[in-house]
Amino acid sequence: MNLEKFNEILGREPPYRLKQIKRSLFIELIDNWQQATTLSKELREKLTQNLPLSIKAESFVSNDKKTIKALITLEDGQKVETVLLKHKDKRNTVCLSSQVGCALACEFCATGKFGFKRNLTSSEIVTQLLFFARLLNKEGERVSNVVFMGMGEPFLNYDNVLEAVRTLNDEDGLKIGARKISISTAGIIEGIEKLVKEKLQINLAISLHSAKNNVRSKLMPINLKYPLQKIIEAVKDYTNKTRRRVMFEYVMIEGINDRADDAIALAEIMKDEFYLVNLISYNATGVFKPSSGMKIKRFKEILQKQGIEVTQRYRFGDNIEAACGQLAGKHSAKEVEL
Repeated sequence: MNLEKFNEILGREPPYRLKQIKRSLFIELIDNWQQATTLSKELREKLTQNLPLSIKAESFVSNDKKTIKALITLEDGQKVETVLLKHKDKRNTVCLSSQVGCALACEFCATGKFGFKRNLTSSEIVTQLLFFARLLNKEGERVSNVVFMGMGEPFLNYDNVLEAVRTLNDEDGLKIGARKISISTAGIIEGIEKLVKEKLQINLAISLHSAKNNVRSKLMPINLKYPLQKIIEAVKDYTNKTRRRVMFEYVMIEGINDRADDAIALAEIMKDEFYLVNLISYNATGVFKPSSGMKIKRFKEILQKQGIEVTQRYRFGDNIEAACGQLAGKHSAKEVEL
């Protein structure tokens, strides 16, 4: 799909036509232009030839059916991953990628292993969401939450990511509330500063993973350019101006960042009413091991005793390699088109 072609294809069509098309595409969730019966036969044929709606993807379903991962093939043959997480409370969260690969080379991340290929267009980002929106629609469900926590660093593709967010949030589009959309960054300060100025109440998350500069620099080389102190200063400015909470993501890695002194160091920089820590059980990629359940429990207790608000995210989809980047380049799944 290439949504950027809309203006070119529609030419001199009246403005209301675009609204009809958006409704067909984003609300009715058609996967074939012939289903758009509000459009003329001629326009449907034109759209079919110039803007096909099929999405080529390979899907992987976890044993417990709570996680579905899709490996989407783009027009140029590049592949990008997106994940659907089904929660007990009936929420459906889609994790979106913003780049093919990633330039940040975080040690614990599978995506960083094959480097950066290119930025995704806003259309390619929206396509990931549409894949799961169509799938859920067949089950009488819808996407309720969106997180930009997939392949790539969203703030290194800022314009396309924000354009995609506006499409997701559009009343004539997918109607996903801004407060249900989160963007996670490794700490690109310029991106945080830009987000402050946006008139969108989307959520900001910081991919932290250590409160010690030396440890974080080993795990995340980007910390050498954007050290912890600078990131915290940028986040503080963000919360002062927006009065919105910020989530700090912390992947628990055995023997690396899960000791008592790591928890104490984290507590020292998290003492702010607008900060929330989210502990994440690591999806192993072959380099590190996840912290044990007991270690995570103790780590969480230390934070709570220091008055830090903390939540815990459990692992999803171990058996389908649900960590971002683990499937790219593999072709052993069931191929589907939606």
